[in-house]
Amino acid sequence: MILPSEMIRNLKFNSQGLIPAIAQDYRDGTILMMAWMNAESIQKTLATGEAHYWSRSRSELWHKGATSGHIQKVKELFYDCDGDTILIKIEQIGDIACHTGARSCFFNAVEILFPQT
Repeated sequence: MILPSEMIRNLKFNSQGLIPAIAQDYRDGTILMMAWMNAESIQKTLATGEAHYWSRSRSELWHKGATSGHIQKVKELFYDCDGDTILIKIEQIGDIACHTGARSCFFNAVEILFPQT
């Protein structure tokens, strides 16, 4: 196990000081959303046990679900082998992660037609 302070030192933030974070349902593995985090939002997430992200459009820290009630309770937190992406396994309260009201932000399916071989 890695200590939180070690984790933040091991992360590779982009030039804006951000890193992508993927929220995944800890029960069924559904990818619910992707958002950006900075060091402050990671620290706040670890301190409270609820997901906090960085809003690029508002340039501010935001507590997921603070206004909607659809908070994300953190069950596990990982970072990838390159240290440039975070995976947060969460319990999604209210079962709605997307600002559109959908369970997941990933609902736009693309039809892929592979060539016949």
